[in-house]
Amino acid sequence: MSNHDSNTLHASSKNLIDTAAANGSFHKLGKALEAAELTNVLKDSGPYTFFAPTDAAFDRLPTGTLENWLKPENKAELVSVLKYHVLPGRASAADVGTMSHPKMMQGQSAAITKEGNKIRIDGANLISVDIASSNGVLHMIDAVIQPTVPATKH
Repeated sequence: MSNHDSNTLHASSKNLIDTAAANGSFHKLGKALEAAELTNVLKDSGPYTFFAPTDAAFDRLPTGTLENWLKPENKAELVSVLKYHVLPGRASAADVGTMSHPKMMQGQSAAITKEGNKIRIDGANLISVDIASSNGVLHMIDAVIQPTVPATKH
């Protein structure tokens, strides 16, 4: 599970958004963040721990889910889902592995489970971890996690 290449061992000058963009596995996530107007939040503030679903993770959603979220009338739901992928503060995979129900930026708690070296958040596997950025850390996940109840406040 560890992916400690030269990019992960030292702090990066790139923010979370630029780090994800440079990775090349997050085109759909980038579109969703832009539609939700969260790009600047994840560029300019922090630190955050971002559980970033890959393009393949978005592909596993039921057909039409992402397209529906990208519609302007569904922006509140999209914002809620995306904020559910962000944990305030900088948490390494080792830190995440010690958590059970951290409160996400969206306001609800996600379930963290650890079996041996495998760490999951709401059933999504952390597949590449501890990708450093200037304002946090990115953990690549293989599924889009969703809050149990859509947020009603902004």
